Amino acid sequence: MSHSAEPKPMTAHKSGALTGEAAVPGDKSISHRALILGALAVGETTITGLLEGEDVIDTAKAMRAFGATVTRTGEGAWTVHGVGVGGFSEPEGVIDCGNSGTGVRLIMGAMATTPITTTFTGDASLSRRPMARVTDPLALFGSEITAREGGRLPVTIKGTTDPVPVRYKTPVASAQIKSAILFAGLNAPGETVVIEAEATRDHTERMFTGFGADIRTEVTAEGHVITLKGRPELRAQSVAVPRDPSSAAFPVAAALIVPGSEIRVPGVSRNPTRDGLYVTLLEMGADITFENTREEGGEPVADLVVRHGPLKGVSVPADRAASMIDEFPILSVIACFAEGPTVMNGVAELRVKESDRIEAMAVGLRANGAHVEDTEDTMTVHGTGGLKGGAEAVTHLDHRIAMSFLIAGLASEQPVSVDDGSPIMTSFPDFLPLMQRLGATIS
Repeated sequence: MSHSAEPKPMTAHKSGALTGEAAVPGDKSISHRALILGALAVGETTITGLLEGEDVIDTAKAMRAFGATVTRTGEGAWTVHGVGVGGFSEPEGVIDCGNSGTGVRLIMGAMATTPITTTFTGDASLSRRPMARVTDPLALFGSEITAREGGRLPVTIKGTTDPVPVRYKTPVASAQIKSAILFAGLNAPGETVVIEAEATRDHTERMFTGFGADIRTEVTAEGHVITLKGRPELRAQSVAVPRDPSSAAFPVAAALIVPGSEIRVPGVSRNPTRDGLYVTLLEMGADITFENTREEGGEPVADLVVRHGPLKGVSVPADRAASMIDEFPILSVIACFAEGPTVMNGVAELRVKESDRIEAMAVGLRANGAHVEDTEDTMTVHGTGGLKGGAEAVTHLDHRIAMSFLIAGLASEQPVSVDDGSPIMTSFPDFLPLMQRLGATIS
């Protein structure tokens, strides 16, 4: 559950055709970055379409604690008066990032090259997640870091007075690792370089450019090489946050598996580093059309029209995993309603998300009648065109697990329950009313 909510059992029942418009919330990844970059810029940054889920609100609170003036001016509308690169002041208390792995890792990077000391904590789920993957490279800048065994929260970082630039090859495909290093590199002299074997979501690079940083990406024999020139003066911007493709995945999935459905999902980001699910769904035969393609806030977006229809199982290549890492739980549900096996490769990173998402989905789907096989790095769902349902799934404080099983219940023969739907508030506060407006039966 979220760090402020009581457990909230929920049940989804077989529904009639879903119709209407699903205006999903703003992109969570971009919302975090807009607040942090606004706090590091000079002047007033205005943000529209900000996701107002608990994860992002915790990042807004953290930016206030570091000295920025962060104000909500309307629904999804915020202003941030920044303090400049290197201008963070030492917070009076502990920074609580709730359930947000993105928030805590990016904020750690943003403060690690500033001479202040900060302690970070989070809820029970976040406190189980590995932080050494970020704190180890941050220590290379000269920061002093202490943490619980295994590099877990709470973590205290004593930022360095004299940071040095870093050249770092990421051991796993992770936009959070890359972004934490780049945020730290903003206040380091010289050039900070991050090398990725395979490209991950590039929101940080796009937004750094928009705020005036000197950053470039090259594809070399080493991989994707991102080079940042340190100590820029970031300029305040107006940021229009596109709608989150990860959140859109849930109503899209519901429309694909509930007979007779046709919905429209406006203004969804089609950033190619986030588009893996939609590429996969088209390969499965999904009836999805992309209309009114345009650019908003430096990101490509489109309106999605989604209709129910037959689906077939496919093999998802490992090199696509980074572009859809958050969507594998809902893909595993869709795969149950396809004909034939869907093989998801390269998904080991799912085991260290808010929960072990492979294990959580495999156990819950099996309980509801699906045939699922998994290894450390793969998950295979043998689709039969439907799902029996009738069981309760354990969410493990994970918003995406909760939403995935509730979507499954909308097309299963029998209802599907989750032990706790409260974590949904961290990323998709409007999930229940939005789905109910489309015609979903969720109680």
